[in-house]
Amino acid sequence: MTQALLIGLLAGVGILDERVLGTTLFGRPIVMSMLVGLVLGNVTQGIIIGAQLELIWMGIAGIGASTPPDYVTGGVIGTALALQSGKGIGIALAIAVPVAVLAQALGVLVRIINLYFSHKADQYAQQANFKGIATMLWIPTGLFFLSTFIPAFLSMLIGADNIKAFINSVPQVILDGLTVAGNLLPAIGFALLLDMIFSKKLFVFFFLGFLAAEYFKINITGIALIAICLAIIITIYQHNDNKKNNVASDEQTEDEDNLTEGDIHIE
Repeated sequence: MTQALLIGLLAGVGILDERVLGTTLFGRPIVMSMLVGLVLGNVTQGIIIGAQLELIWMGIAGIGASTPPDYVTGGVIGTALALQSGKGIGIALAIAVPVAVLAQALGVLVRIINLYFSHKADQYAQQANFKGIATMLWIPTGLFFLSTFIPAFLSMLIGADNIKAFINSVPQVILDGLTVAGNLLPAIGFALLLDMIFSKKLFVFFFLGFLAAEYFKINITGIALIAICLAIIITIYQHNDNKKNNVASDEQTEDEDNLTEGDIHIE
């Protein structure tokens, strides 16, 4: 019961990131999974699972009115049930992704309900009822908290032992398939991220980093340092080119001005 309550509280506070707490990154999988591991007594495995989930969801962003998958609920429940079952990261990925999609629908429902309180706050604003406005702002916050607290709490309360029995009853070939599918999900996450940032002018740098890692066996820190050096070099050359262009433009403008100041005399 205590662990279920703590896991629910973690999920509830995590969903408030970027809503009430500002952008603290507290709700990211790498943080939440580590805290779940801390609660369940396996921090190392929690960090490993969180890193894999981060690869999947690093490119997720709510653009406009779109609602992305709820990676907070999915990450917390997936990590918690994987640690409880002791079946490893494959189960965590297989559970976290569908749970995040299902929780997305719950998040949409909460947003629809919150519209009522938004309009009610407008009415209180017209009446200069500041206490009513504050109340209408805190109720949606509480609904967001409950939308993640309740699923995480119930999944731990109901599924701690049941999930072990269920997973143990699943044939090993299916578990192996889920593990393989889960290992492919980070590649999908990278593909979604590249789809947003891919540029014809910059794609060569992506392949340069890939070649450095694959053929020259340079680790990610070394590649990052090389990328920083390349960025500085490119910035210096661009600055010098812009400076030369500005000087040339000033000289051309001065010559044009001199031509209009009587250097050419027409009789």
